[in-house]
Amino acid sequence: MATKITVLSNGSLRVEGTDFELVDAQGTPYGLGGRERISICRCGLSKNKPFCDGSHKGHFEHNAEAFDLPAPKV
Repeated sequence: MATKITVLSNGSLRVEGTDFELVDAQGTPYGLGGRERISICRCGLSKNKPFCDGSHKGHFEHNAEAFDLPAPKV
């Protein structure tokens, strides 16, 4: 399964797949315990960053709707 990242309205980034890795700023991988789905915090309120713990509920609003980015500047 290819890695899929879903931007959830009023919530986290859901990462799903059978072959993905999450690393910190130094390149050290987080131990994901074999999970094929994780949620990454977008609101900054989680006590378990970078993972979502649901703290955003009632404190974070973003209606996730896809759009196209412009071409990169050369």
